[in-house]
Amino acid sequence: MNNKSIFISVAAFIAVIFIAAVAMYQSQQPSTVANELLPALERENVPTKGGKNAKVTIVEFFDPACGTCSQFYPLVNNLVKKYQGKVKVEMRYAPLHQGSEDVVKMLEAAHMQGQFWPAAELLFANQQRWVEHHVSNPDNALAGIKTLSLDHERLAQDWQSDKVAKIIARDIRDGQTLKVRATPQFFVNGKPLIVFGYQELLDLVEAEVAAAY
Repeated sequence: MNNKSIFISVAAFIAVIFIAAVAMYQSQQPSTVANELLPALERENVPTKGGKNAKVTIVEFFDPACGTCSQFYPLVNNLVKKYQGKVKVEMRYAPLHQGSEDVVKMLEAAHMQGQFWPAAELLFANQQRWVEHHVSNPDNALAGIKTLSLDHERLAQDWQSDKVAKIIARDIRDGQTLKVRATPQFFVNGKPLIVFGYQELLDLVEAEVAAAY
């Protein structure tokens, strides 16, 4: 084989490798949730933090009994602060741990009094007091929430109301529709976080911010 043939063969081999690498990279990039599934992401009156007119929205399905959710809580807050006005986070309930459904009802009742974020932060900070072996103790969780400045009588009525039960049931259905099987599960502008990790979430948010602004 002469030098020219060798050169052509090597060039062709490199081209094949390059095409394969591009295809693999593209296959790993998150695709936006199908239009027919968007209603499962885009709900009104959910707990929200960040810029009202932000062009980048992080939707997080979470369980307050989830240890990883607790670890990601300050990290997601940092993203909202880092991209102030450009990024917002919307929280959705995914009570996958035993006993957590009552706890998220309490959180939603706190949300109805404008106290979702203090209640969520308190539950995450004191998780070891009301979660044991991945099982939630709603009574202990409620005792913690009651330390906040709330209308306790209203809280007790709301968290056991049909209205709150329907909201939680809706989030559970939406999570099932979107194939949320573990928490936390993130979607950024409708794109699911395929490879889980904080750096991966940061990279996806940065890419969406760059595209939007």
